[in-house]
Amino acid sequence: MHSTNYLDTLICPAEDCLSVAAVPVKAGSIALLQYELLAANPYGMTSDDVLSKVAAQRQGIDDKDFASFRTQYFSKGQPCFRASPLTKTHGWAVHSNSDGCVALLSPKGPEFADLWHNDKVKKLTAMRSKRA
Repeated sequence: MHSTNYLDTLICPAEDCLSVAAVPVKAGSIALLQYELLAANPYGMTSDDVLSKVAAQRQGIDDKDFASFRTQYFSKGQPCFRASPLTKTHGWAVHSNSDGCVALLSPKGPEFADLWHNDKVKKLTAMRSKRA
């Protein structure tokens, strides 16, 4: 089974991102659905939880069928938060703590700065939207 979870990792916004912590506005978009889950549950879910819940919601999967959907969803590799529109175009950072639970962070905030200067936290950058 594949996983998108990281431990003690900070995913920073893409280098070509023009926004800084912009709240997505397009109803039903992946960005807005991910944002709503993360904003309501900081460090309450893993990356796998968020990504599979959003995929199931967009595909209209019933709660009773979610467990089998999730197993099938992660039977092959899935893009992680480095490929999320939140980090690629909306300017958010995503922190995975030592338990693998994630939270959205503004790159302008003090928590981001603390994590950025913490040598125990691995830093990754979101994927660019355009080729160099």
